[in-house]
Amino acid sequence: MGLYCFGIDVGGTSVKCGLFLTDGTLIEKWEIPTRTENNGSEILPDVAKTIQAKIDERGIEKDKVDGVGIGIPGPVNEHGEVPCAVNLYWGFKAVSRELSELTGLAAQAGNDANVAALGEAWKGAAAGAKNVVMVTLGTGVGGGIIVDGKIVSGHHGAGGEVGHANINHNETESCNCGNKGCLEQVASATGIVRVAKQELAASSDESVLRNNSKLSAKAVLDAFKDGDAAAVRIMNKVGEELGGALAIFAAVIDPETIVVGGGVSKAGQPLIDCIQKYYREYAFSLCKDTPIVVASLGNDAGIYGAARMVIKEA
Repeated sequence: MGLYCFGIDVGGTSVKCGLFLTDGTLIEKWEIPTRTENNGSEILPDVAKTIQAKIDERGIEKDKVDGVGIGIPGPVNEHGEVPCAVNLYWGFKAVSRELSELTGLAAQAGNDANVAALGEAWKGAAAGAKNVVMVTLGTGVGGGIIVDGKIVSGHHGAGGEVGHANINHNETESCNCGNKGCLEQVASATGIVRVAKQELAASSDESVLRNNSKLSAKAVLDAFKDGDAAAVRIMNKVGEELGGALAIFAAVIDPETIVVGGGVSKAGQPLIDCIQKYYREYAFSLCKDTPIVVASLGNDAGIYGAARMVIKEA
């Protein structure tokens, strides 16, 4: 077991980088731009250069570094290969192998949401838990599944794509993925707005949301916390769909902790209570008391999880 490791989280505009001790102490974090021109050909070389610069700056011996983990916004299979990462303009890329060759270090790649889940399971809201389901509620719905302390990536790298679980067989509108009835169509920030518009059109009661020309998930959540009747109905529908979906995942994974992250999770405990109420109603008896908690590492979850992937066990 070395003394150091690097955690890298690649986003569409910036790459978050972290230098860690292998006990999980974050020594330093920084960012570099994500250069997506020329089909993202410079992204991995840029990562390798910034790692080497940090090693040189701190006088670290390479044999004291366990390796570099990297989270990618796209499916990543168990070999660290990416079939396609649209926002990075990548087609197929053997990320683990290429990064290892560029850095001279052991390298391991994972899907960014899965990696964030590993971070929360290691040093975040689910610290110490070996089995975790994480759902991230942002513009879309992502997720990550950790079983026995390891990421479940699956055969195609699609493990943890909880946002595209089909929860409504009667849905007529298409999700961005091309299917219909995905959890993302209800529980994402855009999904909450969609549910709100449907609910407001179907009812005539007074609501602060009716006067809102730029209806947003935050506006709905703020009104929900203030007890606005229409907002409460909207979030009960969202909570039922999300709580029900989490109950299904729990029946498969039996997690110790369920973590909710992403921008929507900033609504805090009122949102968690709404989800938990329906989760308890639908969950298998042994799983009913599984805690649902808000993610705690924020934007650092990815670098923590990426670092954890490459730490050699003592």
